[in-house]
Amino acid sequence: MQKIEPSMAVEKFKSVRFIPKNDRDFGITVKKRVHEYFKSKNISRTGDYRIWIKAIILPALYIAPFVLILTGSFGQSLAIFYGLWLLMGLGLAGCGFSVMHDACHGAFSKNQKVNDIIGKAILNVAGGYALNWKIQHNVLHHSYTNIDGYDEDIAPGGVMRFSPHQPAKPIFRFQAYYAWFLYGLMTFSWCTFKDFLQLSRYHKKGLLKTQGATYKKEFAKMLSLKIAYYAVFMGLPLLLVDVAWWHVVLGWFSMHFLAGITLGSVFQPAHVVPSSEFPLPDENNNVGGDRVKHQLLTTSNFAPTNKILSWYVGGLNYQIEHHLFPNMSHVHHREISHIVRETAKEFGLPYYSQPSFRAALAGHAKMLHKLRK
Repeated sequence: MQKIEPSMAVEKFKSVRFIPKNDRDFGITVKKRVHEYFKSKNISRTGDYRIWIKAIILPALYIAPFVLILTGSFGQSLAIFYGLWLLMGLGLAGCGFSVMHDACHGAFSKNQKVNDIIGKAILNVAGGYALNWKIQHNVLHHSYTNIDGYDEDIAPGGVMRFSPHQPAKPIFRFQAYYAWFLYGLMTFSWCTFKDFLQLSRYHKKGLLKTQGATYKKEFAKMLSLKIAYYAVFMGLPLLLVDVAWWHVVLGWFSMHFLAGITLGSVFQPAHVVPSSEFPLPDENNNVGGDRVKHQLLTTSNFAPTNKILSWYVGGLNYQIEHHLFPNMSHVHHREISHIVRETAKEFGLPYYSQPSFRAALAGHAKMLHKLRK
């Protein structure tokens, strides 16, 4: 089996092909049944009124505390000051889960211009960059889930080991403990250095061209958006709020840390768990097996009965359904999950699901411990 080494990261991108082995029946059947479900209900796969409610509540949870910070509504209480930044962190993560994620997948609205505007707007006010996110998530993660050297969601830059095909290091003995801190740096890294590194890497791999983009144009656009982000979310508090500058910096960092650990704690237990498979392409860049079946083997759900959690995380506790139907809004995941689970059972395929969020986190921690060497 061919392994894509880190040193090859800047070579031109070469896609992986999935070669079905008389195992396409599940994919054909489950897609047909889901299509029949929407047809019988006469409803769209995109979001409905439920997602528009989230599009009001969750951005407000991010913006309203910031307005209160700027207007000095916290009085002289630093506890309230930091509490408002933490509320922003929860709002930021919630916007990413429930609004931006659907929009960037083209699933928020039937109108693709609406999807584009909402997806970019939320990523911009979070300090991220939409093009990078779409390449990493929509193109690489969804197309090559858990394939080392392709899926960047399992490529933590050599500081952790998310795949048995990655080289081990002595420090990884402790990764089940320090991983959570690094997850807290997720959105912080987006708005500081990661986007610049990604854009350069995607340019060298030729992935920008596949999106009809050029490096110079995207770099200029991204740099201007980063400057605008820092001017608003760092510059305005430094100018207007009557606290020491380091309180502003620490408050801003605490917002990103809470958002990052929240995002990481939801996304990682979906793929880096003991039940997950980590296939590698052969010398011809082929992976044996159907692409749809591949998603079942590399993905796990969790907490299917926890409606509050499911609301906040945008149905991403139903990761199997999301990976099978990425262009479908998460508001339909619960109903669709019954179809997917029964169809998988009918074809003798696994449908991995943890009963609770706690069990999912424990499973991820167990996998980190397993991959320590």
